[in-house]
Amino acid sequence: MISIAGKQVAPLALGGNVFGWTTDERTSFAILDAFVDAGGTMIDTADVYSAWVPGHVGGESERVIAAWLKRDPAKRDKVYIATKVGFMAGLKPETIGPACDASLERLGVEQIDLYYQHKDDEGVPLADSLGAFEELRRAGKIAATGLSNFSAERVEEAMAVCADQGFAKPAALQNWYNLVERGKYEGALQDATVRNGLAQFPYYSLANGFLTGKYRSKDDLGRSPRGLRNIEYVEGERGRRVLAALDEVAAETGVALATVALAWLKVQPGVAAPIASATSVAQLGELVAALRLELSEGQLERLSQASS
Repeated sequence: MISIAGKQVAPLALGGNVFGWTTDERTSFAILDAFVDAGGTMIDTADVYSAWVPGHVGGESERVIAAWLKRDPAKRDKVYIATKVGFMAGLKPETIGPACDASLERLGVEQIDLYYQHKDDEGVPLADSLGAFEELRRAGKIAATGLSNFSAERVEEAMAVCADQGFAKPAALQNWYNLVERGKYEGALQDATVRNGLAQFPYYSLANGFLTGKYRSKDDLGRSPRGLRNIEYVEGERGRRVLAALDEVAAETGVALATVALAWLKVQPGVAAPIASATSVAQLGELVAALRLELSEGQLERLSQASS
């Protein structure tokens, strides 16, 4: 585990994007309970979840989490809640404060453990957006700041601004990274993460389900709404190599492919915890198994070579 703002974070984060969308409240509660029972701590959500669904306005996921906490308030001390702002309305200072208050109300908590700038807003000076976050931190409304979907250059700029202005530095970074999409993180962004002591929480950790082994041919792509996103992996040689390597390691360890893919990801430089979501307790079981699976050096190398 790592510590962020005084709270311990286990090496797997539960994605809340499905709560109130593809997962109803009852199932969401069961998944959250099972996650905590397995030793999970971080729940990752955002104010935009799930505004893309007809009839939704955003905040649906936060409300489900609030209802779960209200049912058993003791769980609040067992979880680390991360949410985000800025995906819809940008990061102007005058929008950040009210958005934070709205998230606090929807979540039913007094403080957000980790509050992300959901995506870089280059139209707003970082001194302004980070200054608004610093005001929230000093007011006790957030414990730590995170950056999401930032380039390496903008990460470095954000860190420099905080140092110059006397703001608390961001504690976390969230970007796209998985076994078949290594180039989106490895290199300059990974170097910036490690150099600045940031905790990286990768999303799309299972590549839209490809790394579960669900999509092995074009015929499989219609099995879910996300299937067509994996056509590049299904058709590409690297995707086939990765699945073959995952099959081998899964057979050796006796666990699911998803478990192996997350176990590889959690030990990459800078990574604190991969983010993955589940729509059933059974599916969650494959995810939380990664909390305790430690791959051998040979297995890790085999997976890395297959994905290079």
